[in-house]
Amino acid sequence: MKQEIIYVLDCGSQYAHLIVRRIRHFKIQAELVSPHTPLARLASAHGLVISGGPSSVNQKDAVRLAKNIYDLGIPILGICYGHQLMAKDLGGQVKSSPYREYGRSQLTIKKPDGLLKGLAKKQVVWMSHADKVTRLPKGFTALAGSPNCPIAAMADIKRRLYSVQFHAEVSHTINGQKILDNFLRLCGVKRNWSMKDFSQEKIKEIRKQVGRDKVVCALSGGVDSSVAAVLVNRAISKKLVCIYVDTGLMRQKETEEIVKTFRSYQKINLKVVRAEKQFLTKLKAVTDPEEKRKICGDLFIRIFEKEAKKIGGAKWLVQGTLYTDAVSSGVSVGQKTAVIKSHHNVGGLPQKFGFKLIEPFRYLYKDEVRQIGRLLKLPKAVTERQPFPGPGLAIRIIGEVTKTKLAILRQADHILKQEISQLPENIKPQQAFAVLPSIRSVGVQGDCRTYGYTIAIRAISTKDYMTADWSRLPHLVLDQISLRITNEIAEVNRVVYDITGKPPSTVEWE
Repeated sequence: MKQEIIYVLDCGSQYAHLIVRRIRHFKIQAELVSPHTPLARLASAHGLVISGGPSSVNQKDAVRLAKNIYDLGIPILGICYGHQLMAKDLGGQVKSSPYREYGRSQLTIKKPDGLLKGLAKKQVVWMSHADKVTRLPKGFTALAGSPNCPIAAMADIKRRLYSVQFHAEVSHTINGQKILDNFLRLCGVKRNWSMKDFSQEKIKEIRKQVGRDKVVCALSGGVDSSVAAVLVNRAISKKLVCIYVDTGLMRQKETEEIVKTFRSYQKINLKVVRAEKQFLTKLKAVTDPEEKRKICGDLFIRIFEKEAKKIGGAKWLVQGTLYTDAVSSGVSVGQKTAVIKSHHNVGGLPQKFGFKLIEPFRYLYKDEVRQIGRLLKLPKAVTERQPFPGPGLAIRIIGEVTKTKLAILRQADHILKQEISQLPENIKPQQAFAVLPSIRSVGVQGDCRTYGYTIAIRAISTKDYMTADWSRLPHLVLDQISLRITNEIAEVNRVVYDITGKPPSTVEWE
């Protein structure tokens, strides 16, 4: 019997779960699965998507699929690596390209039917590949091409097999959603899934999973851990204790706001541990960003473990881990994703930590967690809170972290926050923050030479945080931000604005 679901085979792409997110946008249940999932299970779905991946299909250790997967009789869509794998598996040819394609590319559609139905002849798409399909498999037709990739989309209509070289799932592919929509129509799957269904299922699942056991939650105050704490609290009521470790690396007045929200408004049992001195001592003279992350992660775990053990009978640990945390740390269903940066809540727990994990959002995106927060009636201050890294301001200070630098960065970030809050909703960036680089430069203030710090401003517009574009803030707003920072913070004499998208950069600097 067919399930109302689409399975996405994870071949290691940074965007593999973004495909799932895009499919859910159409109110269709989707799940990321291993490329080695039994064919009997895959056959029960209405369709399959083969994701991209970091390897070449011509490598010996490249991800492979069961050869008869293409004979299941259900629609299959290959994306990037999936496009090349489908071609190679079915008798086509894939070769290394003399010209790599990374970023926007111009697609010319040859056959605007089926997968590409309703699209104009010229399309802007997002490419990320070094190999390309040079010969079609038997039975396939080329649907579209780019200047560097003549076979950028292909299909075997009879067998319901489709593939594209570009990433249809990222927002940079202008009509990527339309292409996915076309594929889903070809699958004939019902559109009746919602985040409300997901929330209710998770509450039931957690209630059954925990039983009468006590549960502790590592509460950072961010959207993810906050919504996870409230969701679990709805499931098990008074059996949850939240532990908040004040690292001293938070933004201005943030700790006070977190305590007030969860003790006064949410009525959650919250324990606060003051640990600023411990974190600053461990971070002294440390400049490498990955070392900072590991130090903060390890210390957080040790402090949390010590406090959690004081709660007798606790057997479960709640974390607000997201898919974006897991994938950038190199954790994926297919086990082939490259490490971009580590997260202390992904693989950072000691094997003998003593708790079983509850990670209700491990396969969700930030915007989906915000939706759940709104469904749970959380205050806007929580659901709309901007993303904040686990190590806090430690990785927004480039170089050594000191109390003086923290004070400078907190004030600059607060000024930025105040100015951004006054913008109309339609031009507000999804995330905006200040960075303190490890450079100083000459300036003139009060007719005197100064040698002060530089503050970098980062503001991005995004739908899913997997890809992002720099925000085109009005020049007058940028001018006001710069004037306030250089006038109100004596140690700063220069402000710069980051105009790089993701990719090629990440949202955070470190």
